[in-house]
Amino acid sequence: MLDQLETLYKDAQQSLGSVVNANALETWENKYIGRKGEITNLLRSVGQLPADQRAAFGKRANEIKNDLTALFESRAETIRQHELAQSLEEGGIDVTLPGRSVPMGGIHPSNQTLREIYAIWADMGFQVFRTREVEDDETNFEMLNIPQHHPARDMWDTFHTTTPGVILRTHTSPGQIHSMRKFAPQPIRFVLPGMCYRYEQISTRKEIQFNQVEGIAVGTNIHLSDLKGTITAFAQRIFGADRKVRYRSSYFPFTEPSMEVDVECILCEGKGCSVCSYSGWLEIAGCGMIHPVVLRNGGYDPNVHSGFAFGMGPERITMLKHGIKDIRYFWGNDLRFLEQF
Repeated sequence: MLDQLETLYKDAQQSLGSVVNANALETWENKYIGRKGEITNLLRSVGQLPADQRAAFGKRANEIKNDLTALFESRAETIRQHELAQSLEEGGIDVTLPGRSVPMGGIHPSNQTLREIYAIWADMGFQVFRTREVEDDETNFEMLNIPQHHPARDMWDTFHTTTPGVILRTHTSPGQIHSMRKFAPQPIRFVLPGMCYRYEQISTRKEIQFNQVEGIAVGTNIHLSDLKGTITAFAQRIFGADRKVRYRSSYFPFTEPSMEVDVECILCEGKGCSVCSYSGWLEIAGCGMIHPVVLRNGGYDPNVHSGFAFGMGPERITMLKHGIKDIRYFWGNDLRFLEQF
């Protein structure tokens, strides 16, 4: 068996000298020193030898395998260097070719809608006024005519912090108080965009965080007809000039009277479909005349001043315009969804 081992050793050395590429080298390794190689198999059969020959055979077999392994690694490095040099020589760079284009990111669909909303309201004289996302209970609720223990608080499921009275804002309506107090008694026209947070069960229609755009206009001669005309103009700018708009009575603690705004379904043209619940109408906003209590809390005299406010969700509008049926797509970071926009 020792003679067989020496013969394999010489054969392996001779055949390694003729190996010139990586594929042939892998074949050589598998034949001689791989897991199922001939020398490896001889090592495993050492138990078949007489006891007095095992030590000498095992020692010599390990010496041969170690030597062949070192030769294999040296040959592998030589072949790698040769193939690299050959690749550089044959694969010349054509400097006249145009460079590879850098993949560009896109604007998030919510931000696309927000920019469109800003542009429309800017055309109507409204400026953007940003306010904080971490709010105090008094500004988020009480200043908006929602005192402690008022049943209307059930409309907003709130995230509370470890600091008593400090919450994540549930709507952008506290911005009404901030903007009015900063500029009262001057006339104002603002849109108040930002992220809102509500402790709700996540579903296809609800998320725990979402964008909202609040709007407010305060002056000395503002009427309900001004609100309806302004909202109608906005709806027809963003959904189409021929789109029908309707108003339904509703309730919000900070406006009186209050209304919901619907537009004719843009997917079925008012005929009825699953998106509009077969009603032919899609809700896009809530609005109303600012409650006298809220005006007073903002620093305006309700006997002199009046105003209107509205609130809308950019994700809601985006879903309506593109027929998106799951709000969770906006925060899922799925490029298959985002790259469509």
